[in-house]
This record gives sequence, C-alpha cells and structure tokens, in this order.
Amino acid sequence: MQLAKQLTDTTVIGTASRPESQAWVKSLGADAVLDHHQPLDQELKAAGFDGVDMVISLNQTDHHFEAIIAALKPQGKLALIDDPELIDVRKLKMKSLSLHWELMFTRPLFTTDDLAKQHDMLSEVAAMVDAGRLTTTLGEVLGPVNTDNLKRAHALIESNSTIGKLVLEGF
Repeated sequence: MQLAKQLTDTTVIGTASRPESQAWVKSLGADAVLDHHQPLDQELKAAGFDGVDMVISLNQTDHHFEAIIAALKPQGKLALIDDPELIDVRKLKMKSLSLHWELMFTRPLFTTDDLAKQHDMLSEVAAMVDAGRLTTTLGEVLGPVNTDNLKRAHALIESNSTIGKLVLEGF
C-alpha cells in the first residue's frame, strides 16, 4: 500500500475489519478502507466505487476469490503473492481478467535477464525508508524464538486481532 502511494497516483483501497485496524490501514496511506468480513461489492459501492481495475491479494485469495472477481472491472488485473489451494481460473474468462503472481525469489532462482532489477528495487525501497517515506509495519516484538513465544505468536495470529507484523528475534 505504501509503495503504491509512493510510486503511483492510483487510488488505494485497503481492507480491515476492526476500527483500530481500519485506522492503521488509513495511516499507511489507504484512500478508503473496506471491511473484508462484509460483501466486497457492497462495501465498494458504499465507499463510492463501481469496481476496481486491479486487486493485489496478499492472503486468503481462495477465500475471497469470488468477491475479488465481482469487484474487478472487465479487463482488470489480479495479482497474488499467496498460495491458494485451488482457484478456478476459468472464472476470470468472462471479464477477460488477467492473473499475475509475484515471488521475490523468481529472478535469482531462474537467473533472469533482469536479475539486477531486484537490487534496484530494494535500493529504491531502502532510500524511501531512509528518507522516512515508508514506515514500518512492525506491530509487536514478542522476544526470542522459543516454545512459549511461538505458541503466543500462533495464538495471536489465529485470533485475527493483530495489527502489523509480529516479530520473534534471537534464540
């Protein structure tokens, strides 16, 4: 979201269900925040949007797939970074939607011709962090990696009540 706001002039719509997480998403630059526990098409309309040209799905794509398709305008783009178990890509055909996957390791794994672009992008992100244009998404540092902290982190994630990233550091 922060990169989209820094590098493009696009309207960024985020999703979050609780008031405190909605406020956090807004603080990171979202122009609008929708409740992902509600029907996405209704949330979009209530926020004044008739649909969207692009969706970046970071997690639970298989769970939200139908809603994403409904939200996308014809010839829209769906980008994923997660690993949905099973999605029926035939459902993209009616609207001529395109599907794009991103994996940060593709360039080095396959030694692509644009391998150096990885360095360039990371350098640009580092410069934005150094300039204060990007803020951390760190939510909480739970302490060292041990059984108790792993259980605590897992419980927090399962509670669906975290805001930001959880970090375990050291052993």
